This record gives sequence, structure tokens and C-alpha cells, in this order.
Amino acid sequence: MDNLSATGSLSLLLFTLRSGKQMAINLLKVSEIIPTPGLIRLPESHPHVRGVATLRGQPLSVIDLSMAIGMPPLQDAQGGCLIVTEFSRSKQGLHVQSVVRIVHIPSSKILPPPYGTRANSFITGAAEIDGQLVQILDVEKVLLNIVPAPVEADMSELDDQDAQLLGKTRALIVDDSQVALHMSLAALSKMGITCHAVRSAREGLATLDRLKDTAEAINVVVSDIEMPEMDGYSFTQLLRSHPDHASIYVLLHTSLDSTISADKARAVGANAILTKFSPPEITKCMLQAARTIHLGEGAEV
Repeated sequence: MDNLSATGSLSLLLFTLRSGKQMAINLLKVSEIIPTPGLIRLPESHPHVRGVATLRGQPLSVIDLSMAIGMPPLQDAQGGCLIVTEFSRSKQGLHVQSVVRIVHIPSSKILPPPYGTRANSFITGAAEIDGQLVQILDVEKVLLNIVPAPVEADMSELDDQDAQLLGKTRALIVDDSQVALHMSLAALSKMGITCHAVRSAREGLATLDRLKDTAEAINVVVSDIEMPEMDGYSFTQLLRSHPDHASIYVLLHTSLDSTISADKARAVGANAILTKFSPPEITKCMLQAARTIHLGEGAEV
């Protein structure tokens, strides 16, 4: 575990909402930051959606982040700026009061959510910055409450051979977002895949070590990319250099556009990469993984 505990820093984007209190978002989950554009209000839209803007010719839903996490709305609907992120294959703008700065902190300094935090909280962790405890936003959980849930894959179309291959597949899901973890777990379990789920690369490696040489040994890892402590790229590199885990099939699962990350995923040795979250697409990827593992069929990122 020493090679994992030596990992470096996490980059956080600090921002403020109406109260002025600073919060943070994992910088890897941010595609860009833009001034608040003019908005078109759509009838019957979610109450937390202020409207729709156009970003390079594509629609961009703009969410009042204060309202989305249970706080009063921003006072100035046209002020502030948008933190653009991606979920369920579409981009959303998180409307915030201001973006403060980017900080880099040691991964070891990331704390779990404060004691007493509600189970339905939108906080995935915390960090002490300049003497203050700054909460880190669980972006996927915020967006899942607003963006329609992905359509489930139809398992009835699987033939007997594919069903058998999936039944022999044992997956480890690694994702720092509890919501994303549960979504992946539900999708893979529905396919008949035996699953283990953890929230960090550290826990992932410990699980792989614990299960190796047993009947439950993992043969495919489905890992988020945008994680604290160690991101999915570094985790893949670690697995490829590990004598016991080098041959494990690795599917990288990203909140951002996978086409942008494909070259880097290929370079670190990932077998495939997929943009979150599409049950039909992850079913297709897991079928390819199962065929590669059990039949020796090739797969490329």
C-alpha cells in the first residue's frame, strides 16, 4: 500500500454561494467556467433550473446551486458565473455567486463528511483550507435530483452465452460519489455480475488484494476517473505495474466527455472508457469486457 499512500495532491475549485461561505468541487469534474449568460426560462422546468443558455451552439441547463442543495436562491439571477460540468451525457451550468480560486491540497488531508451529516447530504468530503473546514460537493448527487434518470438497459435481449459470460464476471466498482457508485452497482448487478463497490483507489487495491487467489477474485475494474487521492488514470497505471493485477480488465467511467480522455486512457493501459451514465452503453461495455476476459476477444479504447 505504500505506493498508493504516496500519491500527491487533489485540486479543488473553491466557490461561494449566497451566504458567502466557501465550498469546493473536485477540479477534475469541471469542464470550464463561464460568465453567467442570458437565459431563456422554459415552462414546466425543474424549480432549481433557472433557464437554458447556449454554449457553442448547444443547450446548457443552468441550475441555481444554492437552491439545489437546500439553501436560499442566489440574489442576482444574472450575476455570478457558471461552473460547467457534465452528467448523463449532457452539460449543466452550476450557477454560483463567485469562483474564488483553485487550491492543491495533499490527498491525505481529505476528510470524510463531518460527523452528523445527513445521509441525503450533498457533501462527499471536507478539507481544511486556511484554517476553515470547506465542504466538497458531490456533483453527481446534486444533478441526479434534477436531470432525468438514465433509461435502463433491456436485459431480455441477452442470449444464453452472454448471460453465462456476465454471470462469470466479477467486478470491482470504484467511485467517490455515493450516487454514481449505487447507479453503477445497480446496472451491473442487473446484468448478473457479481460486484464489490468502494469509494477510493486505496480501498480498491485493498479489495483486489483481499480477493486474489480466491473464488471471488476480481476480473474487471470499473473505475471513475475524477477521484480524490488517486484518479482513475493513476489507478490504472498502478494496476498495470502490479504483478498480481496487471491483467485485470479496466473500464474507466468518466463524468466528462470520454472522447477527450480516450488517448490518455489508452496511454495508461485502460481497456475501455465510457461517459457516465448510460445503462445501455455500460451493458455493451460490460459484454465486451466479459467476452474479452472469458473468450479472449479483443477490445480497444
